[in-house]
Amino acid sequence: MDTDRARDGRPGRGMRFLRRTMAMAGKESLHVMRDPRTLYLALGMPVVLLVIFGFGVSFDMNDVPLAVVDQDQTPASRSLVASLGGGGEFEVVARPGDARGVDRLFRTREASAAVVIPAGMQAAWDRGERVPVQVLLDGSDGTSASNVLGTAVGAIQAESSRRLAERTLGQGGGGARPLSARVRLLFNPALRSAVFFVPGLIAYILYIVGVLLTALTVARENERGNLEQLFATPVGRVEVLLGKLLPYLAIGVVQALLVLAFGMVVFDVPLRGSVAVLGLGTMLFLFGALGQGLFISAITGSQQVATQAGALSSLLPGILLSGFVIPVETMPRVLQWIASLFPARYFVTILRGVMLKGNGLDVLWREFVALGIFSVVAMTVATMKFKRGGS
Repeated sequence: MDTDRARDGRPGRGMRFLRRTMAMAGKESLHVMRDPRTLYLALGMPVVLLVIFGFGVSFDMNDVPLAVVDQDQTPASRSLVASLGGGGEFEVVARPGDARGVDRLFRTREASAAVVIPAGMQAAWDRGERVPVQVLLDGSDGTSASNVLGTAVGAIQAESSRRLAERTLGQGGGGARPLSARVRLLFNPALRSAVFFVPGLIAYILYIVGVLLTALTVARENERGNLEQLFATPVGRVEVLLGKLLPYLAIGVVQALLVLAFGMVVFDVPLRGSVAVLGLGTMLFLFGALGQGLFISAITGSQQVATQAGALSSLLPGILLSGFVIPVETMPRVLQWIASLFPARYFVTILRGVMLKGNGLDVLWREFVALGIFSVVAMTVATMKFKRGGS
């Protein structure tokens, strides 16, 4: 019978298992504390990445280079150009004489958008006629083009409404009032890119750091010949794996708290949902990422190979297949299937759902189930490969 203390007074198997596991965890913790590179990778790199990506990458439209072809050259056309550049979204960088000059500006990337104001616009407005204004866009970047189109058309419509209101008042009223668009933006009323960007960045940072840290553990021990010495002791393989996992799990929790607090304080990202739900999702994600790293560590023979495999399996999927930058729903079906194999795809949804929308388990349960399955499979496969590798 397995008890905490055997009949002869010696500790039972359960107590011996716990002591060996904690001894391995203590050994690995001392190694981490004595290795400044590991501490920097664990605690310094997340802050550096968050600052670089948070400040250096933005989806907000500011100073988009705009070319203006003004074929009217009247106060009305100049007023329209002023309205386009007055909000800070556009910067007039060129004024070609005709629309043919726009093609060169697009090819040389001197301009991303162009507005062609036809001749006779002032006279047509004075007569109350509608004037077509042509908007040209560089469609090589579809996402930016969509944003530029909406902003440019909105500015033109706003100027048209203002002119119509002035003409109506000048005629003593009674004219038809322009349509009023009432827009309500949910979850991010100011359309700040950081609110959308930071939650995905948190998942990306935790993913690459978690996988890379653990991918080096067993590979480092194997490369130095320490595994053979460990297997000569009473410490079992499961105890070795758990002992190596626990310190990095603690580091992952500190990383999560660090980047979450940094994102909320520096970038003013809200946390509208439950902290408990967010914590549960984070723990499941960390178990999955660490399990993936342990699996890579167990099947590679050197730290160099482990680093390359860890980077390849976390960097690219973390940024391209997680919904961090590109929505998964807009990807081809094959890429959606591939994205479903990586835990970052579900954690990004959980982060944005909890932080921005206040979602709970009733909405995000599918993502939690997927993370749980991935964590169990990753840890199981890592343990099996570790047994075979250490046999």
